[in-house]
Amino acid sequence: MTAVTIVAPGPLSTIQDLGRPGYQHLGVPRSGAADRSAMTLANRLVGNTEGAPTIESTLGGLVFRCDADTLIAITGALTDVTVNGVAVGVNVAVVADAGSNVALGTPLQGCRNYVALRGGIAADPTLGSCSTDTLSGIGPDPLSPGDVLDLDNEFGSWPATLVAPTDNRRRSVIELDTYPGPRATRLSAPDDLCAGVWEVTPASNRVGVRLRRPADEVAPTLRHREDLPELLSEGVAHGSVQVPPAGEPVIFLADHPVTGGYPVVAVLSAPAQSSATQLVAGSRVRFRSA
Repeated sequence: MTAVTIVAPGPLSTIQDLGRPGYQHLGVPRSGAADRSAMTLANRLVGNTEGAPTIESTLGGLVFRCDADTLIAITGALTDVTVNGVAVGVNVAVVADAGSNVALGTPLQGCRNYVALRGGIAADPTLGSCSTDTLSGIGPDPLSPGDVLDLDNEFGSWPATLVAPTDNRRRSVIELDTYPGPRATRLSAPDDLCAGVWEVTPASNRVGVRLRRPADEVAPTLRHREDLPELLSEGVAHGSVQVPPAGEPVIFLADHPVTGGYPVVAVLSAPAQSSATQLVAGSRVRFRSA
């Protein structure tokens, strides 16, 4: 059985698949890959099933050694990727020879990369998933130096293509399409969500993207209506935009809690959810009605 050895995990590297749906009524988040479209693309490039476990690397710095010839693909954030010091790029499948070191640099755009290895990573599932849930602690521990990951056989036929298009466009403001949330009317001025721009704070993580108004932004912070009783806790979904009393929105990502007591005023479209997972501190976003 082939395997890879973690040399350096970077700030945070975890095993992620498509998560564990169907347990939210028991208080268990779905978790799984933050950027599911990037994860499934990586698997397709190496001929895996779309849900095969991958490595999710946050903010680069991941280095691993292939202990046998291995077909790999790295997707997600625009990142310098090298195999034994030779640049290979993202969104392309390449064969890393036995003994090769694969290294991910600091992302030039975005923050999360997905490493697919042909066959997928062999890990013990919990509630049907091998994903690491950083909020609840369910699933494997985050990767550490010296960890050895065996490979499974979750692959089909040889991939039809080994290269996918890469979006290198730089945007000063990321636009996120939204649909009205179930509690949009609990804001005193619901349209203010889409007014002006918001800035991502350093407190963002796999649980959610936290936003604030930039210092140079004249659009107002959001306010709750004062004529309504306090909202009871209720279920929340991936991509929900929740507004705490301070008026600064939070976009829920993969490891979000399953309930919340603040109003969900909008829900991101599926493409916008993928864009939100790649936001870094200082990024500017604008909400747009879909």
